[in-house]
Amino acid sequence: MRVLPCGSDAVLIEVDTADQVQQLHGALRTAPPTGVTELVPAARTVLVRFDPRSTDPQRLRTALAALPPTAAAAAEPADTVRIPVRYDGPDLADVARRTGLTERQVIERHTAAHYRVAFCGFSPGFAYLTGLDPRLRLPRRAEPRTKVPAGAVAVADEYTGVYPSPSPGGWHLLGSTDLTLWDATADPPTRLRPGTAVRFVEQAEGADHDTR
Repeated sequence: MRVLPCGSDAVLIEVDTADQVQQLHGALRTAPPTGVTELVPAARTVLVRFDPRSTDPQRLRTALAALPPTAAAAAEPADTVRIPVRYDGPDLADVARRTGLTERQVIERHTAAHYRVAFCGFSPGFAYLTGLDPRLRLPRRAEPRTKVPAGAVAVADEYTGVYPSPSPGGWHLLGSTDLTLWDATADPPTRLRPGTAVRFVEQAEGADHDTR
């Protein structure tokens, strides 16, 4: 863990893996050191903002070093967000071919995993979910699409996610969901905040489900 100064009221913590980001972010949320005002996780960092009237970088470094490690719980949390998916994406067959799996096996592996929101970025409400089965990890597409529809469920590298609104994108599209995951008029506007547990559930053809 490397702690770097970031302006007069923040430090940037660098770690080596996405799992370490989740563990650090979870520990800081559970027992925030005195003076911490905001946490911003990313792929390999956590930005920690603090009130200079209550602490300083040196005291914060000491508190961070004393944080107990936390691990994601093995059991599914009660507040897990369950996302119904129609696995009808245009890249499903290609993902199966490139991973050496059948399309059914791709779906089974994608729905079997327990995911957690590591961080948000790229566009409002776009959550990067960790926990993807290693067999489904593929580099981003060589040719990004100019427009991916809202609700597209996709994978790329070590992440899976849902496009919350129409946008360009280079991830592999496995399917789609009608669940509303970003609503600028709601409070909070997204269901998928950092630390949120997520499961994907295969949706039967024609089945109904709740949307926000």
